[in-house]
Amino acid sequence: MWSYKISDADKAKLEALDNPKMMQIIDETTKATRPARVVVFDDSEEDTARIRQLSIENNEEKPLEMDGHTIHYDGYFDQGRDKANTATLLPAGEKLSRGLNVKERESAMEEIWGLMDGIMEGKEMIIRFYCLGPTNSRFSLSVMQITDSYYVVHSEDILYRPGYEEFKNLKDKDDFFCFRHSAGELENNVTKNIDKRRIYINPSKGCVMSVNNQYAGNSLACKKLALRLAINKANNEDWLAEHMFISAFYPLDERRKTYFMGAYPSGCGKTSTAMIEGSTIVGDDIAYIREGAEGEMRAVNIERGIFGIIGDVNAKDDPLIYKAITEPKEIIFSNILTTEDGKTYWSGMGKDTVIPEEGFNHSGAWKKGNVDAAGKEIPMSHPNSRFTCKISDLDNADENADNPDGVAVDGIFYGGRDSDTN
Repeated sequence: MWSYKISDADKAKLEALDNPKMMQIIDETTKATRPARVVVFDDSEEDTARIRQLSIENNEEKPLEMDGHTIHYDGYFDQGRDKANTATLLPAGEKLSRGLNVKERESAMEEIWGLMDGIMEGKEMIIRFYCLGPTNSRFSLSVMQITDSYYVVHSEDILYRPGYEEFKNLKDKDDFFCFRHSAGELENNVTKNIDKRRIYINPSKGCVMSVNNQYAGNSLACKKLALRLAINKANNEDWLAEHMFISAFYPLDERRKTYFMGAYPSGCGKTSTAMIEGSTIVGDDIAYIREGAEGEMRAVNIERGIFGIIGDVNAKDDPLIYKAITEPKEIIFSNILTTEDGKTYWSGMGKDTVIPEEGFNHSGAWKKGNVDAAGKEIPMSHPNSRFTCKISDLDNADENADNPDGVAVDGIFYGGRDSDTN
């Protein structure tokens, strides 16, 4: 039965889930990627702590000066979502909107399985389970994540609720999303073969395959890639999956609160709007929506954390976020400037901050005035540099953030990007 190397303890974890489809997926993936061994993590605090430690031991993250803070660097050319090599897989002849890249399913699957061939040789295959939405909720979906990156599962541990026990209690054993990822061959701890980066979404199978990348927007399938799958699932059922924040807003006398949702394109201020003074935050990015018992619209945040753009986050404009990410808490920074003594710096962090003349950033060893191959000056932190934190670590976390019944929503904001704004 076991065609791959796995400990007896990890075998027991898989057997306890009693899921033939899951076992078939694992067997298929190990035969293709040929890992040195398979490791399985459950919801225990011990396993969660082990993931944090292994992300450091494997040099995917580095501890910083402040307790709980780590830094992760993606490759210089792996700093954002890859629209050209991200595709939804459909049968020949089927199309989606002009804004979505589509590939013929059979040929695309053959291509990406070819890229996956032996890609985990000498590595551990990590199996981790998550719940998209609050646990024990009719809103939520189960996920199995397969990856060779401890940074990926550490990030998802912060961003998503644990899902091993949820997976164990699935009523329909086939009703889960499956995400396969490999960072691929590494050079100086970053993905080497960026030219072979592929991110393929297969709605018919409820799966995502992502290879030769580390940037979280491409590697953390639970995020926007899972949103594509959820939209497809919702369209065939009776609910909605939306790219929206959820926050409660209060009048000045604070005698009532009203939950609103908000839809803005990426990089247009969803997180900042969800955090304005006089509000409490449920979520800043993705929501599942269902009809309530009284016909009301109810919504949950599928996440429990924030993967936010850190540029221009400062004590004046974003005091709650700034406070959370500058205190001893579990925070992953990515692609900002760090110094040898573990201090952190990013663009727009405040006028009173003295920025060092040199350090380490997304380009490697950095000095002010360094230029790239095109002669363009390299900024101290990448414009898409990020922080990852838990919503519960924010002073304005809403009391219903983890309510399995969601919150009743009374209004929706819609916003956009000015045509002359980058």
